[in-house]
Amino acid sequence: MKTIALAVILNLVGLITAAQSPYAHDRVYTGNQVSNTVSVVDPSTNKLLGEIKLGKPYPNVLSPLYKGQALVHGLRYSQEKKILAVVSIGSNAVTLISTETNQILKTIYVGRSPHEPTFTPDSKQIWVSVRGEAYISVIDVEKMAEIRRVPVADGPGMVSFTPDGKLAYICSSFTPEVDIVDAATYTIVKKIPVTSPFSPNIFTSPKGEWIAMTHKDTGKVTIINTASQSVAKVITTGAITNHVSFSYVKNKLMMLVTVGGENKLRVFDAAQDFKQTDTVNIGALPHGLWPSTDGKLLYVGLEFADQVQAVDLQTMKIISTIQIGQSPQALVYAENAVTNINAKSGLSALNDTASTQVIALNAVNTNQKSHGRIAVRSIGLADLVEQIFTSLQPNISYTLALSRSDKAPFSSDYQINTFDTDANGKYMGQSTGLVKTINSVDSQSFRHVILTDTKTGNVVLSDQL
Repeated sequence: MKTIALAVILNLVGLITAAQSPYAHDRVYTGNQVSNTVSVVDPSTNKLLGEIKLGKPYPNVLSPLYKGQALVHGLRYSQEKKILAVVSIGSNAVTLISTETNQILKTIYVGRSPHEPTFTPDSKQIWVSVRGEAYISVIDVEKMAEIRRVPVADGPGMVSFTPDGKLAYICSSFTPEVDIVDAATYTIVKKIPVTSPFSPNIFTSPKGEWIAMTHKDTGKVTIINTASQSVAKVITTGAITNHVSFSYVKNKLMMLVTVGGENKLRVFDAAQDFKQTDTVNIGALPHGLWPSTDGKLLYVGLEFADQVQAVDLQTMKIISTIQIGQSPQALVYAENAVTNINAKSGLSALNDTASTQVIALNAVNTNQKSHGRIAVRSIGLADLVEQIFTSLQPNISYTLALSRSDKAPFSSDYQINTFDTDANGKYMGQSTGLVKTINSVDSQSFRHVILTDTKTGNVVLSDQL
């Protein structure tokens, strides 16, 4: 009897301790576009609780009979409604999920290639940027239905509201401007020219004085002063600048930016004219990020590593790395997402059978700054090879290949992909090939992954398998 009583007491103590954690009722969610899942992380333990399955992993979506979601990508959370809105780019879907039960409430289909959902501050509507067209799809949360479309510049990337909900700032992925829309009349009241046409992410500071947007193509962040509705500053942040956020850290307003091409988290002090104050080395290809409400923690999704990293914003150190679904894109921190902290209904175990292999390619000529990184994922009989290359020659054709050569000069023995860089010497894309496993060929004979100039055959980048 004493043993049983002691066990009961210890169990109660454990439950009370968990309940007293400041993050026990919170959750971190990521949208994973290769596995087509939403990963659910408990920030009080920094453990993966499970996956919400919205579709089958790539390439099982490539069928005329496929009915699941494809390219799960964008996320946003409403604390008032305890609803997670999930955008799937490839299936033109907005899926509403209860954070209490992890159950799908409804899937709403909108226009071509939506990108990100944003709740209005009163949580009555969700504004979805329909990037494949030129409008915002407005969804009524109670009706769970699209109620209108707001015309904006071609390729809207994302929406960010002022805290009072009166104005919506909308960046574009194809047009170098930000549209300011009156949320009551759904009309554009101002257009602000910006430095580049590719802006996938935009975010408002907590008090609404600043709005920041990323330029993935040029590696910059534009900061808009909402009082003057004009560009206050443009900061060069680095190749493949992905997402931006704000948080009060030690009572100072800081801007936080993920730089995918450099595996960096960059931190800027708003009070010092957005001077960079910290840089944190992050895992492979950081993408989405979101701070905890108290400004003490930051969570970052790693697109190539299939992980979430927790950063202590007080020390600017990584404190935890959590394995999740494949290729996380958007990430949200959801305060008070669950009432029952022990509930795991609707969640599936992580089912990745093989870990992603990340291979870095460095310049053969040490005087060059060019760099590459590929993520290799097994997809049945072939491998999905996701690729990022930066600081190459602009508008030049390159070939990614495997070489049997043990040392230079390297021969190009198995071509994986040929591509052209953009005007900035960058390339992002994916292809299928055989990198981890080579059918009908002795895979052990391949010693290096190389990148060559397609025209001359000269090796530009190389690294060992």
